[in-house]
Amino acid sequence: MKKFKFRWFYFNSFVLYLVLIIIFSILTLMFLEQPAYNFIISNFVANKTGSRDIIEIIVDDASTQQADYKWPWAKDKYADILDYFKTYASPKVIGMDMNVVTFDEKNSDDNKFLKIVSQMDNLVFGFVPEVVNDDSDVELLKYFKNNQALDIKSHLNYGIENYYNGIINSSEKLCKSTKNYGSVLINASDVGTISSSLNIVKIDDSYYPSLALKMYLLVNNTNKVELSDEYMFIPSSGLKIPYYINRYKGLFRTNIRFYKNIPNSDYSHSAYSAYSVLETYAALKSGVTPDNNPNLFDFSKGGKLLNPEMFKDKVVIIGANVSGPSADVHVTPMAKRHPGTDIQASAYDNFQNSYFLKRSGIGTMLLSFIILSLLAFIFIMKTRFINGLVAIFLMDVIYVAIVCTAAYNGNIMNYSVPLICQFVTVIFGYSFKFITENRNKEKIKQAMGKYLSQDIMKNVVNNIDDLKLGGKRAVVTVLFSDIRGFTSLSERMTAEEVSMILNEYFAEMEPIITKYNGVINKFIGDAVMAIFGEPIQDINHPQNAVKCAYEMLKKVEYLQDKWLYEGKPKIEIGVGINTGEVFIGNIGTETRMEYTVIGDTVNLASRIESYNKVYKTNLLVSSSTYESITDIADVIKISEVQIRGKAKKMNIYEVLRIDRNS
Repeated sequence: MKKFKFRWFYFNSFVLYLVLIIIFSILTLMFLEQPAYNFIISNFVANKTGSRDIIEIIVDDASTQQADYKWPWAKDKYADILDYFKTYASPKVIGMDMNVVTFDEKNSDDNKFLKIVSQMDNLVFGFVPEVVNDDSDVELLKYFKNNQALDIKSHLNYGIENYYNGIINSSEKLCKSTKNYGSVLINASDVGTISSSLNIVKIDDSYYPSLALKMYLLVNNTNKVELSDEYMFIPSSGLKIPYYINRYKGLFRTNIRFYKNIPNSDYSHSAYSAYSVLETYAALKSGVTPDNNPNLFDFSKGGKLLNPEMFKDKVVIIGANVSGPSADVHVTPMAKRHPGTDIQASAYDNFQNSYFLKRSGIGTMLLSFIILSLLAFIFIMKTRFINGLVAIFLMDVIYVAIVCTAAYNGNIMNYSVPLICQFVTVIFGYSFKFITENRNKEKIKQAMGKYLSQDIMKNVVNNIDDLKLGGKRAVVTVLFSDIRGFTSLSERMTAEEVSMILNEYFAEMEPIITKYNGVINKFIGDAVMAIFGEPIQDINHPQNAVKCAYEMLKKVEYLQDKWLYEGKPKIEIGVGINTGEVFIGNIGTETRMEYTVIGDTVNLASRIESYNKVYKTNLLVSSSTYESITDIADVIKISEVQIRGKAKKMNIYEVLRIDRNS
């Protein structure tokens, strides 16, 4: 009977362990897999910048803020850009990362654009598939199928269903004048973060290439592609492109092996403003050439024009990245606002250099989990607690090093699930060990009950005085910060919008205050009150409070730029700081307490802050604080002011800057 119970206990434990592993595996895949993948990609996979043979031309903010270049552009601007490459430069291939959905045959700009497009054999234009095909587009789709579809040789062991049945293109004339098309669809099935490219999309029983793939095929003078269950093969170049297939949407995806950004740039490949191209085109047409004015075309000598020679035999991708809600930016492992054109450039770069990312399958993940968990369980059962934890930690370090090394070489292993499941194994293993060593669950409960009553409760009783009302007097520095014009801001925005702005603002301020040993005492609407010197002991609390305020102001400058880009209102803050004696401790009732500071020092800090509005300043300090910061900051006296409730006037000072070396 005892043997039966013993075996039943082991069986139940194993079943419980499997259930926990399954639950945590699912939760990890849902919530941690993508962040873990992003971390590996951005820190180890993206270990070099993109090919110099690929150049991006971006219609950016600099291109659209000029007097004659207001957004959205008429098509004559694009016509001029294309004519520059057609007439003066000699790129190998040009990709237009955009889909033109409006076209007026009576418009001279549109016709100019049409004429240039029809003359360019090395131009690949973008299109977007659509799910529902209008009957009026039947002839256009038929033409598209006959002239743009891939020449496919399929070795697939299963069928691919139809999901897309048409293309988004309003002008049959433009479509028939464009010699090459590629899909610019990026995020058809990626959820949240874009980590793969759509190389082939099936539309109404025909297969069409992506923009990047069409450009690659055009460079290699082919339209033939062979499909197997795991690879796409280009016979003319011998390129094998790994992919995975969404059979129900007719999508063939390849994991993008991203590149690190060029320093001080949002792009991983050389990128130039479309405005520079237009300026160069105008100069060339007027007779200014690199031969008769070399300095103007030489960036090293302050030139601003693009020498056509720099594009000779290069791959050019033209796209837009204009600020606003319609900006062509996506969330990728590399950035939250990754330009779509750079994603296309990375996809083409992968083709050009056969530089692909391989992701291990479920078998590798399962094997990693088994090895890590089995070794962890052995360490748990065979070693002492500390020794076992150290051994498991060292094993995990080695495993993570293997994962990072593999990622550096383009092989992605799922490490989040094995590590989390190993953590579950450790928790479960030590619990199991504890239970089996005591042999009897009831004895364990009694032992734990005795342990709680004798030790933990004793510790609570010994420290119960810490929870009583009361406190002490101490010299501290109090910081008050307040958002300017918050009332008017609140009147112009909804409560939800105000809440989002405040939450983001407070989230940025809190780490700065913590960094300088400050403690946020309370949020008062849009104001922040922080204490330095207590309860965290710090003899340099006046200096740290001023450093904190200075960094808060710098962070607000960053938020101003960020919110301006996001279309949010601009905010300003004022900060007031005072040093003096306060009462600090618990106030309230025995059942509800609040740890706070009380005293004239607090009130004075708040009133000093209010003088920022009077003197148009941002950071004011009292004379008591000023005495402690003269050697770390540049400070000027603002005025001798009358503080309400004070008989004597007092000096207030403005902090202009902080010595970074202090």
